[in-house]
Amino acid sequence: MKVVKRLHLFMLQTFLPLFAMTFFIVIFIVLMQFLWKFIDQLVGKGIGVDVICELFFYAALSFVPMALPLAILLASLMTFGNLGEKFELTAMKASGISLIRVMAPLIVVVAILAVAAFFFQNNVLPKAQVKMYTLLFSVRQKSPELEIPEGVFYNQIPGYNLLVEEKDKETGMLRDVMIYDVSHGDNATILLADSAKMAMTPEMSHLYLHLYHGEQFENLREQRTGDRNVPFRRETFVDKQILIPFDANFNRLDEEGMRQQYVGKNISELRQSIDSIGHRVDSIGKMFSADLLRDASPVLPSVVDSRFRGNQSEEVLKRRQEEEEKRRKEMEAATRVFSIDSVLGSMAPAEASQLLAQAIGVSREHQNMMEFKSLTMEEEKKSIRRHQIELIKKYTLSVACIIFFFIGASFGAIIRKGGLGMPLVVSIFLFLVYYIFDNTGYKLARDGRWPVEAGIWLSTIVLAPLGAYVTWKAMNDSSVFDGDRYRRFFRSIFGLRDKRFVPVKEVIIRDIEPERAKRMLSVVDARCGAILAEVKPLRNPFASFRAYYVKGFDVAGIHAMADNLNRTVDYLQDSRDTRLVLKLSEFPLFRVLWTYRPCPWPWLGYAVMVLLPVSVPLWLYGRRCLRNLRKDLVRTRELCAQISDML
Repeated sequence: MKVVKRLHLFMLQTFLPLFAMTFFIVIFIVLMQFLWKFIDQLVGKGIGVDVICELFFYAALSFVPMALPLAILLASLMTFGNLGEKFELTAMKASGISLIRVMAPLIVVVAILAVAAFFFQNNVLPKAQVKMYTLLFSVRQKSPELEIPEGVFYNQIPGYNLLVEEKDKETGMLRDVMIYDVSHGDNATILLADSAKMAMTPEMSHLYLHLYHGEQFENLREQRTGDRNVPFRRETFVDKQILIPFDANFNRLDEEGMRQQYVGKNISELRQSIDSIGHRVDSIGKMFSADLLRDASPVLPSVVDSRFRGNQSEEVLKRRQEEEEKRRKEMEAATRVFSIDSVLGSMAPAEASQLLAQAIGVSREHQNMMEFKSLTMEEEKKSIRRHQIELIKKYTLSVACIIFFFIGASFGAIIRKGGLGMPLVVSIFLFLVYYIFDNTGYKLARDGRWPVEAGIWLSTIVLAPLGAYVTWKAMNDSSVFDGDRYRRFFRSIFGLRDKRFVPVKEVIIRDIEPERAKRMLSVVDARCGAILAEVKPLRNPFASFRAYYVKGFDVAGIHAMADNLNRTVDYLQDSRDTRLVLKLSEFPLFRVLWTYRPCPWPWLGYAVMVLLPVSVPLWLYGRRCLRNLRKDLVRTRELCAQISDML
């Protein structure tokens, strides 16, 4: 029991520091992304450091749902990758401790983190997002810091354009000042001054300008179309003082408006909002449908009103239905003999055109009204979807943390690479897959193309089977990421040949017997000769084509010859003759390729032969593989003879 407790303590001491490190690194990275995204709205506003730090603090809290799964994935990958690279995980398994038992303390920790993430999403995140967005909008609306450049017009003061040709940095005096006052529309006022001084009022709400030696031009009324002369007023001054409204203070917006949005609500508030908006949508839908029926059936207004308002008694409703039914029948009888063509034909062309234009106008008015009602309903439904998305996202973070832990721990146990190299690459790749599916599902759910539940849970549905698969592979010591295995597989697919390597032994315990070695070499030589007799060069293409698919080649014989050759090489490796051992490396490595006998049954061979676009390229590729086999067999027989002579 002490071993288990020490193991648990060891795993916690290994995982928790890595998790803390990766979590803060990821938070820093996303904060830098946030800074680069909004840096143009923060720079040049004269905002204090305290406001910037507060904004970054709330932004860091808002980015926890993105950083937490990635930190868990990277930390678990590094933890089990380090254990696998240092063979500590192998020692644990050799002691009879399974992978799940090694992961048990970390599973408990991640489960606690998942529960904490749920309460964070429900209680902390809405408040943090409300404060972050409110602060960000307040920063956006703040006036920029007053810094007037030289030689260009400055238009950051609302309603005014300023041009300063030169600034005296020591005295703060402005030279050759031109001011355009366009705050009253087209009736602009122009001020010219040789010099000026600028300052802010103590309450930071107005800009104070003290102008020296200049002129002011102002139209006495706005210029109208066709006016040739507009009276204006010209004023020459030696000393003039003006105040320009310019609020340089940082004013925080009210948080109540943002708190009513979906990002500022917890689970209970989201459910209440979904119910209220759904009830409002149903009410609006009933009202719109009643209006549509009323417009489509003008002879049944009372029936429609009573049917949808529900404020009429059954007798009154029945009586009105009978009256309307009678009127409807009379209208049908009248319309049987009514023809719009005859009516238009009896009218003057101008009157008929005017009547048609009026009908088109009424139709367009109804169309616009229906489109407006449709947009109104779509906005309400979109609001419901946004609230539903935010509600489901309260749960997806916790599930993503658990899935990412199992994926990271299993991949780490399989890859067995520690540090920040391979784990970081795998983590980024997996997180990109998660982010792509999550963002795609979110957009499909937001636009109403998919159900909200399917869109938001899409990333979880994709990654959950992957987590289960890699966990099962890690528990069974799978070689999923064994590069040699994949190289051998693709070599067998494309018929590529490997080279044999036979090292020279430094210590030989048992010497070889030359006669026995010669007999083994003769057996290999005989088997190679038998296979060579079967794998003949191409003479009759049609017969070779038919034999390739119907009969194939002796796969069992090639297997037996390759096994005999490997046993012979292993036996001769104990030779004390270095030249002989080096000669063994020249033996080719034989593999039994599927192209030697692609069709195990004759009927399947005849069926494939008919498919010429498939069978002919496959036959040509198979002949190439057989030519390589024939070369290897010839080379093997030559080496057998040479080594026999050396023996």
